[in-house]
Amino acid sequence: MSVILTRFNKHFNLRSPNAELIDPRDIAHALAHLCRFYGHTSEFYSVAQHSCIVADLVPEEHKLAALLHDATEAYVGDMARPLKACLPEYRSVEYRVWKAVCKRFQLDLELPACVEKADLIALATERRDLMPSDPAIWDCLVDIEPMAERIRPWGPVEARTTYFQRLMDQLGIDHRRKAA
Repeated sequence: MSVILTRFNKHFNLRSPNAELIDPRDIAHALAHLCRFYGHTSEFYSVAQHSCIVADLVPEEHKLAALLHDATEAYVGDMARPLKACLPEYRSVEYRVWKAVCKRFQLDLELPACVEKADLIALATERRDLMPSDPAIWDCLVDIEPMAERIRPWGPVEARTTYFQRLMDQLGIDHRRKAA
């Protein structure tokens, strides 16, 4: 079976994602309840908050892509990079969901370079602020400096509310920009 039931009662097929079934409320709810790093953080820290931080680090015209860069995780979960690399079928399902997200929100399939860089800056900051101290080098973070500000983790309700409001605001801004 490849169908999941979402929070807002959508029957979402992971093998054949339908862009029309992608609901911003489902994304906000799921990402707000999904903890980064499999929960191995000093306290609860959601993918929704991570996405808001990434959006704070990019220019206005890329904020929607930044907010949605991990939207697939609302449907397939947050998988750590080392495990994701071992599972080509997971990556295939995730890519199909990404294509549906891009269609739903009129995004390019390829993320802007500034979003990818902001994602790494957020990761470096999360490592510093939320993970156990460890001398190991994370190859993806070589030459990446964390943000000056420290992360204050939000609970799920604050994460859901903040993420959803920012997503809806950005959708309105993007709609007006495209209509101009």
